Amino acid sequence: MKRFGQLIDGVLDATVAPGYSRIGYEVRSRSDDWETLAANSLVGRVVVVTGATSGLGLATARRARALGASLVLVGRDRERTETVSRDLSAGFRSEAAVDVVIADMAEPSQVRDACREIGALPRVDVLVHNAGALSKQRIVNSAGLESTLAAQVVGPFLMTKVLCDVLQRDRGRVITVSSGGMYAAPLPDMSTTTPEPLVVNTYDGTKQYATAKRMQVTLNEMWARRNPNVYFASMHPGWADTPGVRNALPGFARWTGPFLRDADQGADTIVWLAATDASNLGASGGFWSDRARRPIHRLGSTRRSDRADLREALWEWCERAATTTS
Repeated sequence: MKRFGQLIDGVLDATVAPGYSRIGYEVRSRSDDWETLAANSLVGRVVVVTGATSGLGLATARRARALGASLVLVGRDRERTETVSRDLSAGFRSEAAVDVVIADMAEPSQVRDACREIGALPRVDVLVHNAGALSKQRIVNSAGLESTLAAQVVGPFLMTKVLCDVLQRDRGRVITVSSGGMYAAPLPDMSTTTPEPLVVNTYDGTKQYATAKRMQVTLNEMWARRNPNVYFASMHPGWADTPGVRNALPGFARWTGPFLRDADQGADTIVWLAATDASNLGASGGFWSDRARRPIHRLGSTRRSDRADLREALWEWCERAATTTS
């Protein structure tokens, strides 16, 4: 039966659309080896979630809270983030804390301030990088860096770097929410004077988002090699019906509406990666979807771009960008 389930999973993965849709999740979640997480599987653990006020981030926070986790909600808007904190505190009987940290992940100075607050906690067990959106218009942060890369690449890079010490105290986990859109995006050369993703007059929001997601998945693998005492995973949530998708891709949302996953289904693998026993995870650095490791390349063009020199250039660019403030 398990082999048959693996066959079906492989077919769904290869056909892309069915696998990313609600259908893929519902078929896979009915398999005999789909783990039911224990109700106390996150008791005693602290889970940090960025972008926790809506969509996948909110679903992740709710589900982690239901499993007993203490939460740190990182958001840009204090009122919205504190409203979510109150709702999560009142909605569950757990005595675990729900803390709020206000920071714009596109602003390195705010990320550093957030890390000082989070790093003062006795422990951090899971860091979920979820914040970010697809913007049709080019926006820059206070230092002039394009905001998609700032919020989804540089901010998470900096937060991971600063919090690594507290995360590695008890083999913490870092989970990065990526996207299937990265399959169409090659790894750019960030060593040039003006890297392609930073060229002003050729901005394409959808392409920029996919490029940022490619960078995230690549950095996830690099972090895993450089920090063996922390477990790293990136993941693709499938096509989920979230406010971000409806606002950024209204045509796609209308066309695929009946087949989109709900936010809980999209967040399932995030929560599972946070809560499951380490023996189920295998080697650090993997890319996951529906609780299974997936390849990071489907096209020869992106595979050819994945060179050691471009990886190192990306890492060095992130180091520089993370230290740049207005």
